Amino acid sequence: MPKILIIEDTENNRVLLQRRLKLRQFDVLTAEDAEQGLPLAQSQQPDLILMDVGLPGMDGWAATRRLKADPLTRGIPVIALTAHVMQGDREKALEAGCDSYEIKPIDFDALFEKMDALLAKRPPRGPDTP
Repeated sequence: MPKILIIEDTENNRVLLQRRLKLRQFDVLTAEDAEQGLPLAQSQQPDLILMDVGLPGMDGWAATRRLKADPLTRGIPVIALTAHVMQGDREKALEAGCDSYEIKPIDFDALFEKMDALLAKRPPRGPDTP
């Protein structure tokens, strides 16, 4: 069962994502901000991260750049989640190291297609992989 880390500061969004992912049989971890999420990503090695870009403190762009600079987490796919639909935001997400981009309110069919495509590219976990 793939492990997904949600880094999202808005509780309603976090709960909604968590419920929808659990219905699809994902193992779900959550964090309210990058300061909680980055250590979780290192220790738990999720298969994919859903990253809100508008986080308090360290934003999702900076958090993604840190994940992609760290040898322990650089291979974890990141999907940026944002309510900001400005010209250039998609490019900004890709420049920060995000593997994909989804606009809020979330179109779950589109999100699940992106997740499935990214998860299909991940190497299989071995018995000693967390």
